[in-house]
Amino acid sequence: MKLGVNSVLFGGHDMEAAFQWTKACGYDALEVSAIDGMSQHLVLARWREVAPAIKELSKKYELPVQAMEQPSQDAAVMEAAFQAAVEIGIPVVNCGPGGKMDDEATLQQSIETLGKLADLAGKYGVMLCVKAHVGCAMYNTPTTLRVLQAISNPAFGLDMDPSHIHRANENPVEAIAAVVARIRHVHIRDCKGREKGPGKPEMQANGRGDIDLLGYIRVLHQNGYSGPVDLEVIGAKDYAVPACVAIAAEARGHMQACLQACGAR
Repeated sequence: MKLGVNSVLFGGHDMEAAFQWTKACGYDALEVSAIDGMSQHLVLARWREVAPAIKELSKKYELPVQAMEQPSQDAAVMEAAFQAAVEIGIPVVNCGPGGKMDDEATLQQSIETLGKLADLAGKYGVMLCVKAHVGCAMYNTPTTLRVLQAISNPAFGLDMDPSHIHRANENPVEAIAAVVARIRHVHIRDCKGREKGPGKPEMQANGRGDIDLLGYIRVLHQNGYSGPVDLEVIGAKDYAVPACVAIAAEARGHMQACLQACGAR
């Protein structure tokens, strides 16, 4: 498994800070944030201007960009994301599922939209991933299976995020078995309790909350998963660099220990 940090953790700082400190914390790669409002890293409206700088930073810090997160399902925005991914060399683009919880009509709409976006991703040669997200149409294992069964395109995969599965009142360790064959990306963080949000940024660091992340990583390893595992901590836009680095370093130490404990490293 290749450990990375979603640059949204450093959303209040420039792109170089994200690369510099992700590398310093010992990560293998970086996931670039294209999330408007949370960062100004990969701004898709001007991706042709931004892409060369990201490529240069990736080379300078010897840190591959293994994924991109962009929540919109807008076709034009997603095509820009795929184009940027090809230019930078990003293999995975993560987006949100859209829709509303327990709303059959919006679940069907999400399936239709994601299916078309998967076709587009395939044309660009990149992998489109989507994760279950509390509050959206795809939010737990049953709705995830609905989407995966409806979209068989090999350019479409699951972004598995244990924090959302946990907050959907499931056990993420047990939930993996039903979907592991389709996992192509993992967003990882911890959380305390089952509230709607993941909590304060520092409480999202792996090991701070209630999720059995050791068990989660063990099951991934047992099933042969060797793809990206990116720490996604939101809400730290106003945090100073040292606070962001502390979160990244603490989480990386926990992830490394988990990988060693289950024989993956």
